[in-house]
Amino acid sequence: MKQLTRLSKLTKPRTRTQPHPKAYRAATAVLLAGGLLLTGCSAGDAADSNKSAERSAIGGGPGADGGPGSGPGTAGPADRAEEGGGQPDGEEKKRDTADEGEFAPEPDYLSTFALDVDTASYGYALRTLGEGRLPDPATVRPEEFVNSFRQDYEPPEGDGFSVTVDGAAAPGADDDWSLLRVGLATRPADHAGQRPPAALTFVIDISGSMAEPGRLDLVKQSLGILTDELRGDDSIALVTFSEEAETRLPMTRVGDSRARIRDVISELAPARSTNVGAGVETGYAEAVDGLRKGATNRVVLLSDALANTGETEADVILEHVAEAREEHGITLFGVGVGSDYGDALMEQLADKGDGHTTYVSNRKQARKVFVDQLPMSLDLRARDAKAQVAFDRDTVERFRLIGYENRAVADEDFRNDGVDGGEVGPGHTVTALYAVKLRPGASGQVAKATVRWLDPGTRAPRERSGSVGASAVDGRLWGDAKPRLQVTAVAAYFAEALRGGRAPGDDGDARESALPTAPGLGELEERARVLADATEDRSVADLAEAIDRADRARD
Repeated sequence: MKQLTRLSKLTKPRTRTQPHPKAYRAATAVLLAGGLLLTGCSAGDAADSNKSAERSAIGGGPGADGGPGSGPGTAGPADRAEEGGGQPDGEEKKRDTADEGEFAPEPDYLSTFALDVDTASYGYALRTLGEGRLPDPATVRPEEFVNSFRQDYEPPEGDGFSVTVDGAAAPGADDDWSLLRVGLATRPADHAGQRPPAALTFVIDISGSMAEPGRLDLVKQSLGILTDELRGDDSIALVTFSEEAETRLPMTRVGDSRARIRDVISELAPARSTNVGAGVETGYAEAVDGLRKGATNRVVLLSDALANTGETEADVILEHVAEAREEHGITLFGVGVGSDYGDALMEQLADKGDGHTTYVSNRKQARKVFVDQLPMSLDLRARDAKAQVAFDRDTVERFRLIGYENRAVADEDFRNDGVDGGEVGPGHTVTALYAVKLRPGASGQVAKATVRWLDPGTRAPRERSGSVGASAVDGRLWGDAKPRLQVTAVAAYFAEALRGGRAPGDDGDARESALPTAPGLGELEERARVLADATEDRSVADLAEAIDRADRARD
């Protein structure tokens, strides 16, 4: 069995003035496991945001001395690091001498990333598989597959996050391999009448490529659905773009204007080329002009993101609207459509625009996005949310975070609130998956996970933590895990297969799976169908169907 080494952090810290470049997609595998549910139960104001990242994880891990939060199943506020402790990026480095050979850093025992609630990667995979094609491996982001399914994390009683850390032994693997899941959840949305009003600027692609069925027609249906769902005190602006951008409807209170809004929507028709940059820039200008104090101000981009005119780079496009984003806090929500879809551009725009992405290919998905997801996102539970997982070096030999390559944050920037995190709304869950190799005979704490965020109203920093011990990660994945945890495992294995991992018995030159004992697609489909019955969840049945289509497409 090949040993795993942790993903190198190849991206620079992401700040509002200099978004990080997109990291390369390392070949990786993905697993999730079940076990005992351990929920963090302490929260408090964070220390000075300019302090260095937590270093107590190096050389034993937080709480390893038997203090508060040291045992399995305990949780507490993140330990405060002393100024200047540790090495850059949390690494202890060997001396580069003639006797020791080539420079070789010790493993890094901290893992830090910005939270991500995107689901577009999974939605687009469903679309391509439905057409009998395998998705491009570069568009497969495992964390978006996992986060597309309902979880069973206990939400917090107040604002902010709950933290759940659990795991299990890898099925069929040596005893020293475990699978670890870090789950974060926010409190569900308040009653629709209790949220702040929304001021939404829709930026609509009407380029020639949008004439294909399932693109502009679906966008118009989606906007019609949303017009019926919004409250009378909400506001809408409509901007279209092809070769150039045009404001079709300035910011308008929904109130008695629903008929007028529908008329503008019905008149939308495909034109020519795709100038995404002009659309985004005009949309943000309109959002600023119609800015409403005390409201949720958001730009919603609906496009196939196949930019071919004007600016086509996400960094350049967003630089043009940086002031509007930073000064007024206007976030970007990307909704992708179309069988040919500019996944990378849309993902980068939403990522660096402090928002998130999703994908729709039919009316059912449109209702889910515009009736469930978008209204849920009209309020925020957290701004600039980041997670840091500290592994105990006495217990853990090595680990690997699965996915989140585009969301990496330097360890020392965890408490630097000038470095972007993710914006998270009510009722969201975020899951991070790790492969963890335990040391022989390991006992005690395995990992402590801490989430840090800014209060949306006061921008005061907050933190919450949860931890897990070795005894809680030795249950069997398929035999002991709860059904919801098994669903997440199936989704994660599926993403690994689509990224190019070789299933047992496969021939050819496919990338070797980076995790032990990856199930074949046939086994995954069978497990998904059983779980669909156990959970009575249609989305799990859809997952089983997608796996079957992928298996047939590979033949």
